[in-house]
Amino acid sequence: MMARGTNTWLLLPALLAITAAAQGQRGGAAVTGKAGAPFDLTGYWVSIVNEDWRYRMVTPTPGDYQGVPMNLASRQVADAWDPAKDEAAGEQCKSYGAPALLRVPERLHITWEDDQTLREETDAGMQTRLFHFGDWKAPGGPRTWQGDSVARWETSGGRGSPPRSGTLRVATNHLRAGYLRKNGVPYSEDATVTEYYDLAKERNGDVWLVVTIAVQDPKYLTQQFVISSQFKKQADGSGWDPTPCSSRW
Repeated sequence: MMARGTNTWLLLPALLAITAAAQGQRGGAAVTGKAGAPFDLTGYWVSIVNEDWRYRMVTPTPGDYQGVPMNLASRQVADAWDPAKDEAAGEQCKSYGAPALLRVPERLHITWEDDQTLREETDAGMQTRLFHFGDWKAPGGPRTWQGDSVARWETSGGRGSPPRSGTLRVATNHLRAGYLRKNGVPYSEDATVTEYYDLAKERNGDVWLVVTIAVQDPKYLTQQFVISSQFKKQADGSGWDPTPCSSRW
């Protein structure tokens, strides 16, 4: 299922530069999120884990928190991590919330639920996220692992003409507290997530999805935690393998 890194990752700085330049430029007024899409995200995608293997392909050992800007309160919570307690409480999905979901080795299935709602499903943990465009208002109610997500296209292009390039920006809040890593590194209900979805196409026809994920949490992080995850487009859903959440793997 997983592949090692390729020269594709040389494209990442350019993609991020495009993302930064495109922010605030909303070329071409779109009636709906679907109509205004500068590229097609739909289909099946598979994780390409070419970095952070010890945090993503296996459950990190207790106390292995390298790379996360944790404060003292965060370390105290993580040091008390006990997967058996999570299982007993029915909270096996604590590491499958929106801040960490795309770090899980998995496949994605992305579809348009309607003209203003993009649906992202994962086989690992069997999670579903809904990205709402337009003037959607959150309904309230209990917090959830995937929270409330508002999306918009940030594009560049001539006024009145179709966008030439762009990125999908997704902002998520109203989250249920969970883990940034499987070994108990926490995020709180105060956490917010901002993601940028970018597409890259290679000459051989391969299509790659790069998602830059920025987590802010005033309760447990000393600064913004920024990571990126990469996915390769699949021809079909033949590898789709729904698997429930796990506290240990």
